[in-house]
Formats: sequence, structure tokens, C-alpha cells
Amino acid sequence: MNVKYKSNNNIVYSCKYHVVWCPKYRRKVLTNGVDVRLKELLLEYAANLSVDILEMEIMPDHVHILMEVAPQFGIHKAVKSLKGYTSKVLRSEYPFLKTRMPTLWTNSYFVSTVGGAPLEVIKQYIENQKTSQRQKDKLG
Repeated sequence: MNVKYKSNNNIVYSCKYHVVWCPKYRRKVLTNGVDVRLKELLLEYAANLSVDILEMEIMPDHVHILMEVAPQFGIHKAVKSLKGYTSKVLRSEYPFLKTRMPTLWTNSYFVSTVGGAPLEVIKQYIENQKTSQRQKDKLG
């Protein structure tokens, strides 16, 4: 397993998330150039937030993003910021988005952590810590 960790002043981390969100009423409005502009805006604004977008796909009625977010910034703040910024810009650039829906995005989203070791491996590692420490104490 080749995990690359990031670090800042006092934290070393690898926090990757799969995030999905939809336009209000699951309307298929992310087409005809809106999708391309949305990708540009997400990449641009994510860089300002120090959020790394590792993969992204815009479907007509939902957005999939694989992103890495610093733990002190938090996934909720990252998603809220990205949705808020893109809604404001897209609704000003594409007036039809204002007439069809009261807001561009739903309030909800899906998020799941991604990467690292499988859950069972981590559980086993934690369970074995005490045994491992006892063995070190005996040797030490």
C-alpha cells in the first residue's frame, strides 16, 4: 500500500472523500456548457480553499468528486463552500438556472471516506497494540 500523506504545521493526514450532490429537484441542468463551467469553477475555487480535487465527473443531474481535505478545514465546510460559490457564479452566468429553481443545489449531499487500509486491518492493528507493547516492554 503506497499512501501519500500531507502535512501542515502540526498534522500529518490523508483524508480523502467521495462526495455527491444534486441540483434542486434533481433537475438535469448540468448540460450544454454548464457542466464544463462547473468543472472550471470547482477546480479554481478548490485551489483557493487548499482542497485537492483528485477526480471529478459532472452528470446532468448530479456531481461526483473525489477530494482531499485537511482535517482542520473539514469536509462539511469544503462542500458548503464549493456549493455556495458555484451556485452564485453559475446562476449569474446562466439566467435559466434562476427561473427553473429557487436554488441551484439541494441542501443535502452524500460523503464517504475513501482510501487507506480496509476497516478490518485497522481494527486488528488497534487490537494488537497492547500485545505489541507488552512484547516491547519484555524485550526492552
